[in-house]
Amino acid sequence: MPSMTFRQDIDRRFTEAAALTSHPQGLLEQIRGVNSVLHVRFPLQTEHGYEVIHGWRAEHSHHKTPVKGGIRFNPNVNEDSVSAISALMTYKCAIAEIPFGGANGGLAIDPRKYSVDDLQAVTRRFTAELAKKGFIGPAIDVPAPDMGTGPREMGWIMDTYVTLRGDDIDGSACVTGKPLAVGGIRGRIEATGRGLVYVTRELCDDRELMQSIGCNRGLVGKRVAIQGFGNVGHNAGLTFEEYDAKVVAVSEIEGTIYHPGGIDIKALHQHRENTGSILNFADTKQLSDSNAVFGADCDIIVPAATETVITAEIAPTIKAKIIVEGANGPVTCDAESILREKGVVIVPGIVANAGGVTVSYFEWLKNLSHMRFGRMTQKHEKSMLSNVIDAMERASGHWLNPQDKQTILAGGGEWELVDSGLDQTMTDSFHRVVARMRGEEKVNDLRTAAMLEAIDKIAYNYLELGIFP
Repeated sequence: MPSMTFRQDIDRRFTEAAALTSHPQGLLEQIRGVNSVLHVRFPLQTEHGYEVIHGWRAEHSHHKTPVKGGIRFNPNVNEDSVSAISALMTYKCAIAEIPFGGANGGLAIDPRKYSVDDLQAVTRRFTAELAKKGFIGPAIDVPAPDMGTGPREMGWIMDTYVTLRGDDIDGSACVTGKPLAVGGIRGRIEATGRGLVYVTRELCDDRELMQSIGCNRGLVGKRVAIQGFGNVGHNAGLTFEEYDAKVVAVSEIEGTIYHPGGIDIKALHQHRENTGSILNFADTKQLSDSNAVFGADCDIIVPAATETVITAEIAPTIKAKIIVEGANGPVTCDAESILREKGVVIVPGIVANAGGVTVSYFEWLKNLSHMRFGRMTQKHEKSMLSNVIDAMERASGHWLNPQDKQTILAGGGEWELVDSGLDQTMTDSFHRVVARMRGEEKVNDLRTAAMLEAIDKIAYNYLELGIFP
């Protein structure tokens, strides 16, 4: 068990980085603290009788609005966890230069134990409670999916909000991660996993960082272990395969599977859909201990499930040279101290898992503009490009074959535009943090550099607003 609560763990990291800045203590305290926390309780009637449901929503920082963050359905949801994650969301958005403050919330329930009708009832009631207290709205607080929730629940939230606020023309922007049919955006489901791999690609291409841990440059051939095979882990695995990396180990609550030659992620996903488990997958060695994944013989570990899973007890078993955080806060402070001594490079979640909020930002913009990306320009750009190709063919006397020409003229639809924007955002964020690590503070790790980047951006925002003259 961690020696500190999740919130204390996050605050400790903030304090360590803040000590390297010259900002006034009062300003630092404002950045660190959680601005608002709502705790609601309400009854739910099921076939088993009445049950009291507890829910929370934490809004960490209003230096930019709206605030943004997930809603999770998990028995471990409490004020400490949502406050900690809301702080991470603030820092994450600042680093990625996304104009949101941070938030997080959820219900302390296990969604697997409820019927679809009960889940819809509890989601709609929670949304009504948030609306009643002013904790949801396109200009106020914009939730998104998190552990135990997905597009279905986000659709219910939007419908409930729009029903209650029928005069809000931008009501569909009250939540992101929605189904496509009700204002969602292509690429949102894959965003966190793909964004994580884009950051890992940039890390592995950094000659100095790779030399420091004795690894070859490039992602090709790197062996990856993924803890958690939900949305993030699944899509990260698929994207690693696109870059010719090998996923050699995967774990879920039921256990760990391992294959040194690589696991077919698409086939594994289908196996889990069919059987409800990753175990008994063809040609893999399996262990009942889900934590065994951390001791796998690999180059990269991606903890993509939940917080505080890599503890001081787990850290000594890790063989990987790189940890890329797919979850929020999976590596505890005590574990990180051990891992740094071992020379492990850790990419913090406030950099690595910002893909979800990045594409949520794109969805929010799409909802506010009431128009999908490319609708006004795609046809015109295709026509202009066709004219350029025709002119070049006439001038050169060489003609493209029709298939190649059609490929060039196809352009990008919404998914391609979103993925391109995601790649650019994640790449830029990572390089800003690396530059900060090598800057005048000369810090030795990416997490401290990322925290410094976040603190400075939020502090300057407050200073420019005149709140702290």
